[in-house]
Amino acid sequence: MSTTTEQHAPQDREPLDVHDPRLSRFDIVTEGARRDDIEIVHYEEQVVPGSKAERRLTRTVAAMFLLTGLAATAFLVVYIWWPWEYEPGRGGDKWYTPLLGLTLGVALLGIGFGILTWGKKLLPKEVSIQDRHDGPGSAEDRKITGETMLYLADEMGVRRRPLLGVSLVAGLLPVGAVAAAPLVGGLISNPHKNNQMFTTGFAPQDGKKIRLVREDGRPIRPADVSAGGQLTVFPGIEHGVSNKHADSPTLLIHLRETDAEKSRQANSRVGHGDYMWGNYAAYSKICTHAGCPASLYEQQTNRLLCPCHQSQFLITDNARPVFGPASRRLPQLPIEVDEEGFFVAKSDYTETVGPDFWERP
Repeated sequence: MSTTTEQHAPQDREPLDVHDPRLSRFDIVTEGARRDDIEIVHYEEQVVPGSKAERRLTRTVAAMFLLTGLAATAFLVVYIWWPWEYEPGRGGDKWYTPLLGLTLGVALLGIGFGILTWGKKLLPKEVSIQDRHDGPGSAEDRKITGETMLYLADEMGVRRRPLLGVSLVAGLLPVGAVAAAPLVGGLISNPHKNNQMFTTGFAPQDGKKIRLVREDGRPIRPADVSAGGQLTVFPGIEHGVSNKHADSPTLLIHLRETDAEKSRQANSRVGHGDYMWGNYAAYSKICTHAGCPASLYEQQTNRLLCPCHQSQFLITDNARPVFGPASRRLPQLPIEVDEEGFFVAKSDYTETVGPDFWERP
């Protein structure tokens, strides 16, 4: 059952005193509409107050908002306490990102459907026509505007339907916490604990330098890379070639004599004079733009290309970006040869590898 009211604002009435305490809020609203040349051509209550239909819709909207609150709370629980660091095999870290996406998606769907149902099924339908006016508003206009806004709040029915107000607060508060979580997460748990964002698999272990090895684990001698050639290398540690050390793939390049001299001079200009061994240089294979593998080496131009977004790095100038979206050079790994004749990393990378928060202005 629904109630329909057709109203037409009379234009020949004397203006009402909007400060008259005998006027209801709706009287002031309609007076403001009349003064603004607004004609309400259609007004319809969609549900009868106190009816079963209203109670059913109220419970439906409240359930949507409560679902939003539960899902947003679950997002926070996963964000703070779920294990996220990589573990070999089928560890719980595999579910971290999917669970964040699922809980946030349910929260947003819940609040979206709740607002849509509230607006489409519970709020009155109204069609009004108004002429455009220019100029500032008077004190009475401001009074009318304020009463109109309060009347709109009354129309939403929060006072008559307290369950909606409670469920809305219960749903929106966790959503607000979700929005703040990435900003305050670092205050809850230090994202840089154990320095994991600034170390790779080449960090010395127990004072022992790490060898450069092939994908099959075999160590590398200088004679294994011909002049002008290159080889992808990994840290010679347990799981060094696995995703556990996905930030460690490195390109070992054997430069030709003239190119190696240019590279040594460029190294000296930035304080990396001892980073090369002979004519060999090693640079991170992780593109500083989006983390793709920069692995296409042009030995004639000494440029290293990233196939994802076409960034190019000039190896003879500290792997400086010379084309594409990358804005930071590839970090260089200090290398030498141990007493057995195999390449080792003199230290870990002295610059952060790949893209991340240090790329933000």
